[in-house]
Amino acid sequence: MSRRQMVRPGGRSARVQESVHTAVRELLSEVGRDALTVPMVARRAGVTPSTVYRRWGDLRELLSDVAVERLRPDTAPRDHGDLRADLTAWAEQFLDEMASPAGRAYLRDALLGDPDGANAGRCSEYAAEQIDAVLARAADRDEDVPGLETVMDHVVAPLMYRVLFRPAGLDTAYARRLVAELPGAGGDRPMSR
Repeated sequence: MSRRQMVRPGGRSARVQESVHTAVRELLSEVGRDALTVPMVARRAGVTPSTVYRRWGDLRELLSDVAVERLRPDTAPRDHGDLRADLTAWAEQFLDEMASPAGRAYLRDALLGDPDGANAGRCSEYAAEQIDAVLARAADRDEDVPGLETVMDHVVAPLMYRVLFRPAGLDTAYARRLVAELPGAGGDRPMSR
């Protein structure tokens, strides 16, 4: 049974989720990942271990759920006045967060405890929502706007690949180059300003 089907938006379920997530984050910083156990988390959260097992299945899935929540952006992308500037700033921040040691650990946890791929989908949706907001803002300014999937394929996907598999030498110049080479809405030419 998937824990995601059991989660309700409010009430006791939300309080349990928040207390367990808080306990995990605190204990990770205090004792580290290797010493962390479900009974330890349950004790800190004020719930029974069976509550944690019933809701999350095991420690790996719990860590995955916490990681996905930590990867959720907490603010809308900033408006820098034009599409290229907005996408460049977003890509640089995304890379900075995902390539950091904490970001890489969250990505690893999100994917390791994700037997059905739902967490990967949630993380992808977070990025897509942010990009969609940038694109909508640019369209409102009557700029040429590439499609969402074009940005996901030409900016987000290469960044994630490099973060996960080829992080050596990865820097903001790479993120800027991906945005600069992004095909525009009308074909394979670079995006017009």
